[in-house]
Amino acid sequence: MGADCAWDLADSGGVVTKKRKLRWLSRAVSFFRNVTGRQKDELDIAAEVSAHLDLLIEEKLRSGMKPDEAERAAQIELGGVEQVKEQVRDARTGEWLDTLARDCRFALRMSRKNSGFTAIVVLTLALGIAANTTVLSWISATLLNPIPGVAQTRGLVTVDRGDRSGYATPPFSYPDLRDLSERTQTFAGLLGYHDDYMSLTGVAKPERIYGALTTANYFDLLGVRPILGRTFLPEEGTPRGGTAVIVIGYAVWQNHFAGDPQIVGKTIQINRHPYTVIGVAPRDFTGCKTGLRTDLWIPLSMDRDVWGSNRLDYRGVVWLNALGKLRAGVTKNQAEAELNLLMQGIVERFPEDHRDRSNEISLDPLWRSPFGINGYLYKILPMLLGLAGVLLLLACANVASLLLVRSVGRRREIAIRLGMGASRKQIIRQFLIESLLLGLLGGTAAIAITVWTSRSLIAFFPPSSLPLTNDAHIDQRVLFVTIAVSVLGAIIFGILPALRSSSTPVQSVLKEEATSVSLTLHKSRLLSGLVVAQISLSLVLLVCAGLFTRSLQKAQQSDPGFEANHLLLASYELSPAGYTRATGVAFNRQVLDRLSALPGVESVTLADFSPLSFSIHSDYLQIEGYVPQPHEWMEISRAIVGPNYFRTLRTSVISGREFTEADSPESQLVAVVNQAFVDRYWPGGNAIGKQVTDGGDRFTIVGVAHNAKYRLLTSPTEPVIYLPMYQAFRPTQDTTIHLRTTGDPRTIAPSVEETIHQLNRELPLFNVNPLSVTMQLGTLFGRVAATFAGAFGLLAMLLAAVGIYGVVAYSTRQRAREIGIRMALGAEKGGIYRLVLDQGLRLTLAGLVVGTALAVAFTRLLKAQLFGVSETDAITFASVGLLLAVVALVACHIPARRATRVDPMVALRHE
Repeated sequence: MGADCAWDLADSGGVVTKKRKLRWLSRAVSFFRNVTGRQKDELDIAAEVSAHLDLLIEEKLRSGMKPDEAERAAQIELGGVEQVKEQVRDARTGEWLDTLARDCRFALRMSRKNSGFTAIVVLTLALGIAANTTVLSWISATLLNPIPGVAQTRGLVTVDRGDRSGYATPPFSYPDLRDLSERTQTFAGLLGYHDDYMSLTGVAKPERIYGALTTANYFDLLGVRPILGRTFLPEEGTPRGGTAVIVIGYAVWQNHFAGDPQIVGKTIQINRHPYTVIGVAPRDFTGCKTGLRTDLWIPLSMDRDVWGSNRLDYRGVVWLNALGKLRAGVTKNQAEAELNLLMQGIVERFPEDHRDRSNEISLDPLWRSPFGINGYLYKILPMLLGLAGVLLLLACANVASLLLVRSVGRRREIAIRLGMGASRKQIIRQFLIESLLLGLLGGTAAIAITVWTSRSLIAFFPPSSLPLTNDAHIDQRVLFVTIAVSVLGAIIFGILPALRSSSTPVQSVLKEEATSVSLTLHKSRLLSGLVVAQISLSLVLLVCAGLFTRSLQKAQQSDPGFEANHLLLASYELSPAGYTRATGVAFNRQVLDRLSALPGVESVTLADFSPLSFSIHSDYLQIEGYVPQPHEWMEISRAIVGPNYFRTLRTSVISGREFTEADSPESQLVAVVNQAFVDRYWPGGNAIGKQVTDGGDRFTIVGVAHNAKYRLLTSPTEPVIYLPMYQAFRPTQDTTIHLRTTGDPRTIAPSVEETIHQLNRELPLFNVNPLSVTMQLGTLFGRVAATFAGAFGLLAMLLAAVGIYGVVAYSTRQRAREIGIRMALGAEKGGIYRLVLDQGLRLTLAGLVVGTALAVAFTRLLKAQLFGVSETDAITFASVGLLLAVVALVACHIPARRATRVDPMVALRHE
């Protein structure tokens, strides 16, 4: 019995499944027939409705009605021929496609008919959407794609150590990183790398290329596969068994070796040492630091050959950046806790190598890694995206107000359509399709604009010694968001006019005169609310733009501690040319002697960095008389400078002296510190004569210099120690000429290059630029914020002006008869002018009040990004409010002036 029941149920289920399949098949056939055989179906529907109407008429005639009465009664009972046809069409499978096509054709005709209106709306939307897609393209290329060429970055984190309040510096020594990598259970692996410039030698003209020393698991952990050859083997990265091999970047392969397919196995020279090419990296892969392009990769074991040092054996020398890949299921907090536990054990075993340092380890996702440009962009770009979003809302409000104004002019059209049987749903659908068409046209135009604007970020990068790069473009992510924003924007600005128009009272609209139309418009709270929203949002954007602009001005007007005008910079590197410390010092002496003799040179010096270019170095120091706090990070900015450095930069020496030619390797080791150094480590004391230990060498302080800023103009002044070039020269680091001239520094650049080549014809000179140009890197992110916030603010002001002008002008046209009657009854032109002007000024005042409240709340988020100006700066708020009031006054003045010229007779005759 149970078996039979089971069989019956199974059979019943099969029958149900079969019926469902047949139902779907029937619908598919019906859909295909309705789409392809539409003309025949229309004839069939007409014939069927006509036959049904004839039957009703015949039935009425049999009941004794006259022919005219019978036909009228039958039509009333049927409900209207066209309405019945529409109901039949709606019931057909696939009818929605025909309806959609019909509505789209109508929307296109309306767009062509009102081409001027369409152009204004599309341009408004394009600007609002393009602002968002431009910023999003930067976010996609940096924060969302932190390591180009690595498909799977999930689980990858930056491993950092020490105080996070300062500037990012390499946090690990090789022995510490090796121990952590061998003992961790939460990571699939840890990789280390150190990047800097190398020189491609053994060619006609040596060229500097940014490269990296890496652990052997570098490419494997990132999941990067070479397009030619292989990557490093485990034994090639060990300190004792390292091999002189190299992986070259795609750009180097193409530009220097013409894309030679047989490059693998060939030997090239890096810093005058031979390396065997074992692989070519993919085109998109440019290293682990976002915004910095790396094109050469060599195992860490080659540190001595590349940079003449032997840091692999020293646990106290930190020089490696680190990335880790979390194991599946491991959280960031779990991994962080484990690494800190392991690091604590290392510190306990080697206390001398970790003294006076913070050993707390922290993990960061790659999108906000402190190493690379993301360390700065992750704060700025989301903020700019928020401002762009406000601009898009303003654009949508502007378009919605324009559509509302146009819907008033279409009231009679909508009333006629409703009177002929169109449903409210159909009216709303038609309006939304028209809005969707405008939104998609605006999105298409926005994509065209973004193709150009997405590349604009790189234009802010000044000439720099850093290999800065940016590959922002429209990718699939940006394209998808553009389409989504276009559709969403269309719904936002289209739904209000659609709902308002679909509720039009048919009979009153068909009977009303122009007076009632204008009165309805005049009292439209919705339209007035949109105008107020536009003014308030534009005020928010303008206030943000004003704050960023004033912050940038404050930064540029602040005292950097040196004078940048008439100062030329030019750099060279001596290590790849075979110079040692002794021969390098001798060469630098010759450089200073030759350059100081050039005409137009006021003074000249050397340094291993240039101000405000992120190129200053740092060392771990032991300071006489100062006891570091527990876990205090004693890595302090260090500059190696030549004689007359402070005189050439015009940085005053507060006490003591600066370096001279007498500060040679044979003389007492001396140093100069800045006032911030004294205030931090010897507050209220005398620094002259005190000693500082750097790398085992003890330097005696002989001078205190005025504070100067060397990283960002907007950052607090940090302690700096200066060491004399002739005593602390390091040939592996760049040497930068600082040459002060009496005229334009660009004019003497050829003479400087010729002088260097007279001393060594093969020594390349690079980054030859005035300091006033290169120091723009110190205000890079402030300029980006001020420029784009300013652009958004100006667009917002323009849209608000257009919005208020459009509403007041249209209202004035609709009130032409009222104005004519007023003037016929004796109203003066001044009174008419004030009547029209008051309408716009009331809306403006309301917008200013609401916008001020919003701006006060919004600008709190900008506090950390401002320099020298409060987030509630009264001057900015007052200036923006006054500017918007003037713009609104001008926008209202034009239609008000036009209203005073209305001829009463013409206006009344027209009505």
